Amino acid sequence: MRLERRSPPSTADKGRRGLWKVIWALFCIPTPAPFHAWRAFILRLFGATVEEGVRVYSSARIWAPWNLTLKARACLGPGVDCFNVAPVSIGEDATVSQRAFLCTASRDYRDPAFGLLVGAITIDPRSWVAAEAYVGPGVRVGAGAVVAARAVVIRDVVPNTVVGGNPARPISVVS
Repeated sequence: MRLERRSPPSTADKGRRGLWKVIWALFCIPTPAPFHAWRAFILRLFGATVEEGVRVYSSARIWAPWNLTLKARACLGPGVDCFNVAPVSIGEDATVSQRAFLCTASRDYRDPAFGLLVGAITIDPRSWVAAEAYVGPGVRVGAGAVVAARAVVIRDVVPNTVVGGNPARPISVVS
């Protein structure tokens, strides 16, 4: 895991996130499922890097769109929680399925001040993070890998590997 210390969010950052939440609630949450291009447009307005053909569902929760990169045909499924205090990158043809949780931040329990620790998450091309899986700070899911439903991933996943369990362990190879 590659984690770094981060200062608490500034007042300006909190304001920007507040505005983002209002805009998403008003202009994206009520939209029908097929309006992916519209939601991609709104994400781009708030600084996300979004390529063509992405699918972001209206019930997905994105903490900071300016820390989000979605490559061509990437998918954030229904109910995905993208807590991207640090950057999150979803590769080409990669899917993050319903109610998965991408979490880029944690706390240093050894620090008396309980300091903020952050680490970028990278989901490489053609990978799949299945339903209700958790991907922790600083993790890279290798190309073609599969994170099984409800798995808890706290270490990098080797390309073309299926991992599952808590903590996630290799259970198969993608053929």
